Amino acid sequence: MTEETKVEEKDILKPLKNVQIVDRDKLKPNNYNPNKVPRQNLELLKQSILTNGFTQPIVARPDYTIIDGFHRWMVAGEEPLKNILRGKVPVVFVDHADDEDKNIYGTVTHNRARGTHLLGPMKAIVKQLLDNGKTTKEISQQLGMKEEEIFRLTDFNKEDFLKMMAQERKYSKAQYITKL
Repeated sequence: MTEETKVEEKDILKPLKNVQIVDRDKLKPNNYNPNKVPRQNLELLKQSILTNGFTQPIVARPDYTIIDGFHRWMVAGEEPLKNILRGKVPVVFVDHADDEDKNIYGTVTHNRARGTHLLGPMKAIVKQLLDNGKTTKEISQQLGMKEEEIFRLTDFNKEDFLKMMAQERKYSKAQYITKL
């Protein structure tokens, strides 16, 4: 039997058919994850979960060791997610008892398969959001970008971009305060 035939016979949807909501604290990180995420990206991940919900379950072994989703697990333990989720997270369990190395393969391939963002499509996305009336502040929050990064993805000159940002800001009227 070829490897391809083995894959076809295997129910590759099985993990998703068995998503379980478990106590976050039962899960534990593995000791071989090579993926590191900057704090700014963790904040973006948290914002993504707040905006979209928990769309990707954590992948774990039957002993509750995380194969994929360490950073989702991590931010689920921080406020406000910790409170909102009531200490629970969605998990799919995969059993690689026949080959423990598959746990490592799973961690690395999940991370590497996510890819990177290309400049052209990101410019088009920022343009569309601005054309739809979104503010640079909202785009910044939702996409985890600094306003300078948003500017670099637009075709605005610096002066026009600064004018647009100034129009978005709601300034209070200046008041003269005297001491009584």
